[in-house]
Amino acid sequence: MMNLPYEVNTALEMLKNAGYEAYIVGGCVRDSLLGAVPKDHDITTSALPQQTEAVFKSFRVVETGIKHGTVTVIINGMPLEITTYRIDSEYVDCRRPTSVSFTKSLQEDTARRDFTMNAIAYNPTDGLADFHGGAEDINNRIIRCVGCPDERFQEDALRIMRAVRFSSVLGFNVENETKKSLFKNKALLDNISRERIASEFIKLLCGKDVFRVLTEYKEIIAQIIPEVSPMFGFDQHSRYHIYDVWEHTAKVTESIQNEPVLRLAAFFHDIGKPHCFSMKDGEGHFYGHASISEGICKKVLSGLKLDNKTKDTVTQLVKLHDVQIDEAQAAVKRFMSRRSPELYYMLLKLKRADTLGQTPKVIDRLEMLDRMEKLADEVLSAEACFSLKDLSVNGSDIISLGVRPGRIVGQTLEALLEKVIAGELKNEKQELLASAKEILGVGEK
Repeated sequence: MMNLPYEVNTALEMLKNAGYEAYIVGGCVRDSLLGAVPKDHDITTSALPQQTEAVFKSFRVVETGIKHGTVTVIINGMPLEITTYRIDSEYVDCRRPTSVSFTKSLQEDTARRDFTMNAIAYNPTDGLADFHGGAEDINNRIIRCVGCPDERFQEDALRIMRAVRFSSVLGFNVENETKKSLFKNKALLDNISRERIASEFIKLLCGKDVFRVLTEYKEIIAQIIPEVSPMFGFDQHSRYHIYDVWEHTAKVTESIQNEPVLRLAAFFHDIGKPHCFSMKDGEGHFYGHASISEGICKKVLSGLKLDNKTKDTVTQLVKLHDVQIDEAQAAVKRFMSRRSPELYYMLLKLKRADTLGQTPKVIDRLEMLDRMEKLADEVLSAEACFSLKDLSVNGSDIISLGVRPGRIVGQTLEALLEKVIAGELKNEKQELLASAKEILGVGEK
């Protein structure tokens, strides 16, 4: 017995009392069987769309996809998508059927779905309706296509990305025939919009099993991001690295917190390495790789149509991931002044993950990164001055010394800030003004 929200139970009961079959179906059933709380509940029913609208005439109903049999019913503020049992016609764009026809058979409806674990239906009266062995596959942690894998992927190529995404997020293995079909049909991903690819890719990166999936399905990743191909099997010839460039990338991605910006930065941080490799005294070097990685990253993220904030933050982290910051408060303040405290902490996380993806002998560097984080904590807790807005003087104060408005005002403030950061001055107005007079070469007014 599944615990369903009151609103879902209400919808199922109303359809049942009106003489129709009705079940929750898909991801909500899968998540419930996995012991997770579903984010939403989709309902499938034998009622035609117009009949569904009639059943819920006392509620707000939105015809969200009535052409494909879907209406959305709002109960107590909860939107519920209710879709008529249907059979899809031919797919011509590797994404959507040209038309659908309605059926009275739940089994026929579930036969059109992607994976067995997503083709299970449930209602409190009848329990599970599982025509394709989905519950057993969930129990065995297997992703298997409903019916013929080639047909499922040729109908909707995004299912290829969904399969590897589920494998990463759930930690499930892909069943053999389904796996063969993934690789066989991977070129169909070229027909899918970049926005949809990006959504699945980011979810994949944030999965708990991302290392295995990136290494096991690297050819599929290369299909959507061809720029990664040179990384495969690229020996770093370095005593500091036990992995090739791609395996290192996968390890770093796994080792960082599963936040999209951080996982993206980890994924792209070394993508430029194969383009700047050199050998000296038997040791591999990648001079300038951070800058090259930044350029490739910016190009790929633009192609994936990610928002500007995400793109800018990820590319900054990629560019800076190899920058050395002195283990001193002044250096930490200087970095946070030029960028931001948020970026500093994210960079430390990337550096820590990068270290974990190199060699087991990393304890010294990890301890150093812990000290760097502690320095930043101390700076922030002391409310230390590390930006112009924190200075006890402003542009008007500098102008009051007899300086004409212009660049010199900003330059003077920057010079004062640097002296405060370096510990040469206290952030006190009179002391700052006295120093400003020296910098400007002006006397008392």
